[in-house]
Amino acid sequence: MKIPFGKPMIDDSEKNAVASVLEGSILVHGPKAIEFEHEFANFTNAPYSISVSSCTAGMHLIYFALGIKSADEVIIPAQTHVATAHAVSLTGATPVFVDVLDSSGNIDYKLIKEKINPNTKAIAVVHYLGIPVDIKKVKQISDKYNLFLLEDCALAPGALVDGVHAGLHGDAGVFSFYPVKHLTTAEGGMIILKDKSLADKLKLIKAFGVNRSHGERSTPGLYDVEMLGFNYRMSEIHAAIGIEQLKKIKSFLEIRKENHELLSNMISNLPKVRVIEQPVNNSVVSSHYCLGLLLDKSISSRRAEIMDSLTRLGIGTSIYYPHPVPRLQYYKDKYGYDEAKYKNAAYISDNIIAFPVGPHLNRDDMNYIAHNTNKIWRSLCLM
Repeated sequence: MKIPFGKPMIDDSEKNAVASVLEGSILVHGPKAIEFEHEFANFTNAPYSISVSSCTAGMHLIYFALGIKSADEVIIPAQTHVATAHAVSLTGATPVFVDVLDSSGNIDYKLIKEKINPNTKAIAVVHYLGIPVDIKKVKQISDKYNLFLLEDCALAPGALVDGVHAGLHGDAGVFSFYPVKHLTTAEGGMIILKDKSLADKLKLIKAFGVNRSHGERSTPGLYDVEMLGFNYRMSEIHAAIGIEQLKKIKSFLEIRKENHELLSNMISNLPKVRVIEQPVNNSVVSSHYCLGLLLDKSISSRRAEIMDSLTRLGIGTSIYYPHPVPRLQYYKDKYGYDEAKYKNAAYISDNIIAFPVGPHLNRDDMNYIAHNTNKIWRSLCLM
């Protein structure tokens, strides 16, 4: 069997939508992007939704709009994709790393306060593997110190806390539509937020600061530029794919949840491992990006051997993420690295095996993964 870790779920609906855009005359800054924004706002119940070229672009756009710059600091978790840190660094500001909880991989809110100083301008949280952060506790801190709260929701479409979608608890949330995410636009992202004035500013900055889109110009080619901006727009082709993907997102999320529960039940009792915990009450809903299996330190040196064995059996796996961000070469060279400060993030990076649970897979695939994982444990004398 061949079980890829991730696979974009594309069919004729997306293909026909793209063909329809290509038959027209507008490929960017057009009605499809607006429609996708509207539909994503409906999905998340967001007052405002802004399409962008990537999740990274969306986060950078927000920091730029806030005026975050050199000498400023933004607190982020040590366990995340490097994009979370890069979006800060691109402004000239400093990402300040905080260790995570070993139970969930989410930022340890108890450590945030000690990182706050007069240079701190924002806190960015990441819903690790789609498991919601303890956002109420973080929000109390951001409110107390008057800090902007950004939610990196790259893996969290469908994640909820008290019925409110991830990205709407803080001041803004940013999503990723990379090919193996919960829904894809091939490449792209979305910002959701509640503040109209910030939303209007972001719309200007994402498109060069130009004050009139093509459809708003009474005279073709006549516009003004109100502020410095970027070209962070989403194309009509990408938006057309996204519109079709959103029609399927509820079923995608249901399959992910079912697959995760099935696989977890079948492999969580393996010796010397534990599955990264999921929410245990109805008020917190995960988006089940993948199943994170954590090895005990006693067998961490055998992770590559285990993953190679799975690969030979056609089972795709991955690592989320290969290093705590402060241990990545660029950030280690720039700020130095003290592993004692990020022991939980380092443990997760060095011991996780991420198993697929996406909608490209079914119950038989979960059984195949579980059966062969158990078989590998026996053959490698890990039982």
